[in-house]
Amino acid sequence: MQLSVPAFDLRISITDTEPLIWRRLQVPVTLTVPEFHLAVQAAFGWENSHLYAVRCVDRAGKPREIVGPHDLTEDLDAEPASGVALSELLDAQKPGSALEYEYDFGDNWTHHVEVLGSADLPAGELLCVDGANRGPVEDSGGPHGYQRLLQIVADPEHPEHADATSWIFGITGEYGSHFAPAAFDRQAANRKLRLLSLQWWPQPLADEERDAVLLPVRWLLENAAPDGLELTKDGYLKPAMVKRAMDEFGWSDPIMGKGNRETHARPVLELRLHLIDWKLLRKFKGRLVLTPRGKRCLERPAELWDYVVDAVGRQEHDAVRLVTRVHTDWHLSGIAPTWNREMEAIRGAMLAAGFVTRSGHPIPDEWVSDINRVVRWNFESLHLTVPKVGRHGRALLTDGGVKFLLAVQAVGRSV
Repeated sequence: MQLSVPAFDLRISITDTEPLIWRRLQVPVTLTVPEFHLAVQAAFGWENSHLYAVRCVDRAGKPREIVGPHDLTEDLDAEPASGVALSELLDAQKPGSALEYEYDFGDNWTHHVEVLGSADLPAGELLCVDGANRGPVEDSGGPHGYQRLLQIVADPEHPEHADATSWIFGITGEYGSHFAPAAFDRQAANRKLRLLSLQWWPQPLADEERDAVLLPVRWLLENAAPDGLELTKDGYLKPAMVKRAMDEFGWSDPIMGKGNRETHARPVLELRLHLIDWKLLRKFKGRLVLTPRGKRCLERPAELWDYVVDAVGRQEHDAVRLVTRVHTDWHLSGIAPTWNREMEAIRGAMLAAGFVTRSGHPIPDEWVSDINRVVRWNFESLHLTVPKVGRHGRALLTDGGVKFLLAVQAVGRSV
């Protein structure tokens, strides 16, 4: 029987938005203010890139202004959020009690947080019960700026329409025709909240979660056993095998054509190359065969999990290890740059970490691209996410995917 914990039942609305953007959240009464901040960020799709403040009269009748994150508020004349419990400010037994949560002191997104009552919440959970409308686009100028942006995007004849849709794409990765401000994806909100809960209250790895994450790896290992897979004269998997993989794992894409050649089926190509790089497979006399380690890991799924975690997290090259850490943090935060800004972010992280060529120049773009490709496919060769909804949907991590990334993160920190 699953245990339950006392929780706040909260309605959170962004003031001055029309139509009103709101969420109903149930969160444990034990949350701290910084944890509550992250839950609000997840529920509304914010990117946690600005300061925030909580203002209220607390349960003792004392006016409070609490600002976070702590490491960025030293020069502000306000109480730091670190260590403040949400239960100091709100009473779950007093419906109607409220506080003000402000995010981004430039755009001034004010959220009215009202207690609806108390709730019993499954232990280790955060829950978005209901809501309406997509969260605002980050840095869009506050409620009035965002409203104007929506008006421009909705009017193809507006002289700023092209610039506005291009800007939205740059920030969100959503093309103008796919940007739906009235849409609210409760499943996506709860998956983001799940990212937080699994990090705050870790849970053991279930066998089915492990098997789901490693499915592509095990599939290729199993097909290479016991006698290996015949390769083409150029060293690729045979077209029939490529087509099977593309179909079975949902990798098929009409833009990529038939998807029965590795040169046109990048996921299969990268899967094979990574399993060779991880020394689970090798080429031998025109066939792809299991290595001794591959045979052992195929027989022992738990050992395969540990081995792949180690292969991804314990990279020999410092730069690859750094980029792995960056991608892991992006995945676990649920916040990542759009694909057109990813390289810029990776390049910036490498420069900040002091990576330069032997002559002291910045790392060339092609090197950055190669490192990023290796790291991306380390993750994409596994089943870490649920299938995207639509071509422009966002991939959401499964519970097993979160646990894999947490294990990779732990390995990376130990190096």
